[in-house]
Amino acid sequence: MINIDIVALESRIKQTLPMLNEYQRRKYLSIEAKSLGRGGISMISRISGVSRQTLTEGVKELDNPETPTNRIRKKGGGRKPVWENQPGILAQLEELVSAHTKGDPMSALLWTNKSLRDLEAELMGHGYVACYRVVGVMLKMLGYGLQADKKTLTATPPHPDRNAQFEHINARCKAAAAQDCPVVSIDAKKKELIGNFANNGRTYQRHGEPIETLDHDFPIPELGKATPYGVYNIFKNKGFVSVGLSSDTAAFAVEAIRKWWYAEGLEEYRFAPEIVITADCGGSNGYRNHLWKWELQQFANEIDKTISVMHYPPGTSKWNKVEHRLFAFISKNWQGIPLVSTAVILKLIGSTRTAKGLAVSCVLDTRRYDKGCKVSDEDYDSIRIMPEPFHGEWNYSILPLSPDLSS
Repeated sequence: MINIDIVALESRIKQTLPMLNEYQRRKYLSIEAKSLGRGGISMISRISGVSRQTLTEGVKELDNPETPTNRIRKKGGGRKPVWENQPGILAQLEELVSAHTKGDPMSALLWTNKSLRDLEAELMGHGYVACYRVVGVMLKMLGYGLQADKKTLTATPPHPDRNAQFEHINARCKAAAAQDCPVVSIDAKKKELIGNFANNGRTYQRHGEPIETLDHDFPIPELGKATPYGVYNIFKNKGFVSVGLSSDTAAFAVEAIRKWWYAEGLEEYRFAPEIVITADCGGSNGYRNHLWKWELQQFANEIDKTISVMHYPPGTSKWNKVEHRLFAFISKNWQGIPLVSTAVILKLIGSTRTAKGLAVSCVLDTRRYDKGCKVSDEDYDSIRIMPEPFHGEWNYSILPLSPDLSS
């Protein structure tokens, strides 16, 4: 062995090793050991704490260099995966999970939350050992992942003309837009409790300083509930919301359309021959609602324009554009913020914006709307309704009556 400064060598090694990864450390120490000659491997092993076997293999690699690689260890090194050491564990795991999806009533796991730790315990009961993190890896290998419920099934079979109605609505809306007619999607959002109640979602607050809300959701009589009714201009990407404090009736729905017309529609569509509306098939604006058509007739007479309505088939309300183009963004804008007053509700709705240019205006409707209002047969027969050839119950126009006829 050549004469060396042991202290300097030890200092150099201790300063260099922390900067290297496993592969680089082995190479560096092997070079140091080889440069020392006989006894070098033993000395470097004592200084660095790396085993003699590792250094010996490293010196052999220096004498027989391999093709450069990005791997730190040789292929095949390390512990074998759980699913190789325990054959059958993947099949057992899939059986445990699929027992729930297939609805096996005899499965003990069916009625529990299938968390990773629960699955770990179940596998242990079947003689397999795998920590919950490995269980998560195996689930991904099997094609499983965390998913929420998805509302796609209908309680009743879909209408045979469902798709045809979608196509009819699409074609009709495009034709109306080409004639510079307003095309609006309408619906009422769910009622919202007014008061310091918890609102789903989160908003940025200082750590440890959450917004404190009431621990119950009982309505406060003096504050009541608010019903936002939306009128979404499909081709202009503009929303208008009338917030009512009374019942969601057909009169309230048409009044929301009336407010939109005088606030926004009249100026832009003064010379349009008709107003085209897409709506759900039920609720206050349902196709079977006599009061809805009666109120639309009064509105048509008032503005002297035809009002054409197209209803989405039963069970397809989520395709109504007001839902996912307006209400979804309103809910996102006010998430985590208690709706303590009508002023707050109006402000939050009116400030809703999106990167694609959605703008929303909002008004308050304090009028009282009584439920159970009936339209007499005589009044209903006076409605100037023109059903379309294709599903006239869903697609119809209400023509304005001349002053002489309306009187």
